[in-house]
Amino acid sequence: MTAVIAFQGQQGAYSDLACRDAYPGTATLPCESFEAAIEAVRDGRATLAMLPCENSLAGRVPDIHHLLPGSGLFVVGEHFHRVEHCLLAPKGATIEGLKRAHSHPVALGQVRHILRQLGLTAVVQADTAGAAEMVAKWNSMEDAAIASTLAAEIYGLEILRRNVEDAAHNTTRFYVMAPKPSLPDPATPGLMTTFVFRVRNVPAALYKAMGGFATNGVNLTKLESYMLAGQFVATQFLCDADGHPEQPALRRALEELTFFSSEVRVLGVYPGAPFRLAQGAAG
Repeated sequence: MTAVIAFQGQQGAYSDLACRDAYPGTATLPCESFEAAIEAVRDGRATLAMLPCENSLAGRVPDIHHLLPGSGLFVVGEHFHRVEHCLLAPKGATIEGLKRAHSHPVALGQVRHILRQLGLTAVVQADTAGAAEMVAKWNSMEDAAIASTLAAEIYGLEILRRNVEDAAHNTTRFYVMAPKPSLPDPATPGLMTTFVFRVRNVPAALYKAMGGFATNGVNLTKLESYMLAGQFVATQFLCDADGHPEQPALRRALEELTFFSSEVRVLGVYPGAPFRLAQGAAG
């Protein structure tokens, strides 16, 4: 089938832009929710799903860590997308005439400086692309949207000001999901492994489980905990590690982790994104 990438949001959302940046020329499929994007891959309407997992300003994306283990999909890649907010308005509008800025609450929280500078009232909407669509329909010279350049193109809005975000490092990381796992050669450099585990409910279990990564020199780039089914004694962890499970260091670390855990499950092995590798080299 023709390659299609599913994402959560409307056309012109940052997830849509991330899909187009990571897979140029590939069709994108807007979905109402993360669950709907996952379902689109499961039922064959899409070949991949682009799911945001964390943002450098806002932290982890809610629900993703709950959805991944039960999705039936595998992580086959990652993508880092620089979030560049723009001030969009109908043609003919001027910055001086604006009174309100519409966008997703997270986006509004990332452009506080420009809102104060221009004296604009922040108005919360469901998402950035939806805000752009509404502003285009209203065609009011007093209403603007905080959204992407793609949203401006799709909904026929003018970009009154680019890069209005408060922080230049505003970046979102995405997991690329597929119905089947990728099988990279263990000798491939720069690989990442994503897995979930649940330690046994005994004293120092997490400390002992993590010890294997330290003693084997394995770098963990992500470790998140969350409750299962609302039980305060049942905690699951989502983890990203450098390497391939068949490489000796990570294999030994996972073996030790398994000894102290009631479950360990690999969700995917994939190449680290160029953005990650560049940051590592810079650090």
